[in-house]
Amino acid sequence: MSIETMGEFVESVARIGGREALSRFREEIDVENKADATEKIVDSKDIVTTADKETQRSIIEAIREEDPDREIVGEEEKELKSVPESGDAWIIDPIDGTYNYNRGDSYWMTSVAVVEDGKPIAAANIAPALGDIYVSEPGGTTRNGKEVTVTDHSRPEHANVATTVSPSFGSREAYSEGVADTVRRFGNTRRYGTAQFTLTKVAAGVLDGVVAPGRIDPWDSVAGVHLIEQAGGRVTDFEGNPWRYDSQGLVASNGEIHQDLLRTAAIMG
Repeated sequence: MSIETMGEFVESVARIGGREALSRFREEIDVENKADATEKIVDSKDIVTTADKETQRSIIEAIREEDPDREIVGEEEKELKSVPESGDAWIIDPIDGTYNYNRGDSYWMTSVAVVEDGKPIAAANIAPALGDIYVSEPGGTTRNGKEVTVTDHSRPEHANVATTVSPSFGSREAYSEGVADTVRRFGNTRRYGTAQFTLTKVAAGVLDGVVAPGRIDPWDSVAGVHLIEQAGGRVTDFEGNPWRYDSQGLVASNGEIHQDLLRTAAIMG
């Protein structure tokens, strides 16, 4: 499959997954705890639903019809959990924002990306409950077929930023201090409860930046990072180095307020 057609195919399989997830949205679904299905669910990162599993299966089935050999990295079930250092791979998250999804909140995404030697070459993030489709290929990012770019806001007091991927409950002291710093440093602070959704908002110019501590799973990050970079933004780790799928911490921005976000990251990280 050529790189010229990869973007269209990534979008098509993401649409298939999005339709599957949307068909089960706000319906009665089974919810499990990933760590132990018998334990009471107390951490939003631990839940998985039948919709997650069935959506991932529908995406994989669509991929395998056209691309039977490429590795697949997926959040659910027995797919790979790390990105291969070399070669090609798919990275999929059937429902990023499962907690939101399970609560009937429309802020969730179906995410699909393709990487070569660990670097993304095409990605699609779809918000089925909102009707928005974001696609990135070399040279640009689109929303519903129209090009989008990051903002050019440079003054922190005018910036709209977000935090995401909070640590587990009971281990949030530094994270809380970092969130407090965003409130003091920037004009507006948001939290959507889904990393891909948040990153996509930066690419589309809705947010000016985002800070996320720790190592973020590739299915929660790679597609959104590609969307931002192809929309003209900047993505680094907490030290300001170019971000990779195995980096510790993620700072994404329009480029103009990046140093301000790194100051917040120093507190949070």
